[in-house]
Amino acid sequence: MTENHRSTIQPGITLLGLGPGDPTALTRRAWDWLAGIDKLYLRTVHHPTVTSLPAHLTLVSFDDLYESHDDFEDVYEAIIEEILALGKTASVTYAVPGHPFVAEATCPEIARRAAAAGIPVVVIDGLSFLEPTFRALHIDPFPDLVLADAIQVSQRQTPGFPPSTPALIAQIYDRDVAAEVKLTLMAAYPDEHPVRLVHAAGTDDEVVEDLPLYAIDQGQGLGLLSSLYIPPLSPGASLEAFQEVIARLRAPDGCPWDREQTHLSLRPFLLEEAYETLDALDREDMDDLAEELGDLLLQIVLHSQIATEEGDFNIHHVLEGIGLKLIRRHPHVFSEVEVAGVDGVIRNWEQIKAEERQGHSDDTHNGLLNGVPAALPALSQAQQIIERVRRVGFKHLAVLGDPQVIRDMLDTVEDAEGEAQKQVLGELLLGVTGLAYKADIDAESALRVALTRFRTRFGAMEASALASGRALMDLSAEDLDRLWQTAGDSGHNEVDG
Repeated sequence: MTENHRSTIQPGITLLGLGPGDPTALTRRAWDWLAGIDKLYLRTVHHPTVTSLPAHLTLVSFDDLYESHDDFEDVYEAIIEEILALGKTASVTYAVPGHPFVAEATCPEIARRAAAAGIPVVVIDGLSFLEPTFRALHIDPFPDLVLADAIQVSQRQTPGFPPSTPALIAQIYDRDVAAEVKLTLMAAYPDEHPVRLVHAAGTDDEVVEDLPLYAIDQGQGLGLLSSLYIPPLSPGASLEAFQEVIARLRAPDGCPWDREQTHLSLRPFLLEEAYETLDALDREDMDDLAEELGDLLLQIVLHSQIATEEGDFNIHHVLEGIGLKLIRRHPHVFSEVEVAGVDGVIRNWEQIKAEERQGHSDDTHNGLLNGVPAALPALSQAQQIIERVRRVGFKHLAVLGDPQVIRDMLDTVEDAEGEAQKQVLGELLLGVTGLAYKADIDAESALRVALTRFRTRFGAMEASALASGRALMDLSAEDLDRLWQTAGDSGHNEVDG
């Protein structure tokens, strides 16, 4: 006792953990310390252990700050500043639920700022809510449990952790928070995914509630001591798990074919998978689209794995790079910039990209059209170029899309010969692309759909000929026209001939 009383004379801060809620879980060191001081500052009195603290203590709570401030960050900042101010001139003890450094925003920041200011800090550990929660769930958090905060999860569009690992979300303190957390989680988990709510772990009121994800905001007993346990969805349901599969294929004892691949050897597969994805989109086949997107992702992760092995970059550089680029180019979403509608977004986008181009030392990146890959199909390339030059007010290509200009070019094509005819025909195709752009039609997709329709109808015509024992090449023009019309009458009439 004497030693404790002596320590109270010196300025400094003691951070003390009150344990999970059962007064008997308070550590012996914490109890001895509390017995030797006169005043205790509490982040909140709403904790079961508080009623069993030594009777001689003067308790000072910060609960009033929760009513006078708009958000938790402001509350925590006010607490931190006051504790630091007290600790500069006197010995102050600040107690929090659980452990001072587990799911506690104020104590780590107090310790950091106190160290910078030369204020002594003593930490008296407490049993956190985690140990009794794991015991209540009968789980071991190792090797890969994710810990998350309910407020942060509720403010996200996606969970922020992979569904391939188990997760524990703390501080589901009321139905509103539970409802917001539910909506975030349902972006990655099925509505019926089984989850477990743990209430008041480590106290006499401890309850474990099993229910489907969609019902967590209807849980009984939601409060300050509630946490949500989410079992893993599937071992393979994460980018990290997929990355491990690809790395294993490329390992020394992996697949010989995969190990032989290089960036250059994979080029045709990247193009093929992109086109197969487009085909699934054109057919609006969602099951096939999911599979094709997986095949496309395979190419991305495989290229990233090869780059990792060669010391160039890894998948995290890829993800961080594109994420930062999107944030930088959307200041109207991620910062305070205001824009007027879609046109304002586009103008702002172009300004940002122009600034990025100026920052490139390589001149090949500085032009407005350098970002349009020359390897794109010509129609896609043309439409992107039309869009980009339109954004800066250059209307030459838009003029080519005028119907009368296209009619005039058709006459010119008929009169021209050789290279001149080829040049005019190219301008005509560019004009048709411009016409599609003006009509808000993707020319590449429109042509691809038209080709698909033609293939379908031609296939039906060919099948009809074969069914009658004839080959197309043996038929007269009249027979071919008749079969073509029949194929159209049978429902394959999207393309007339």
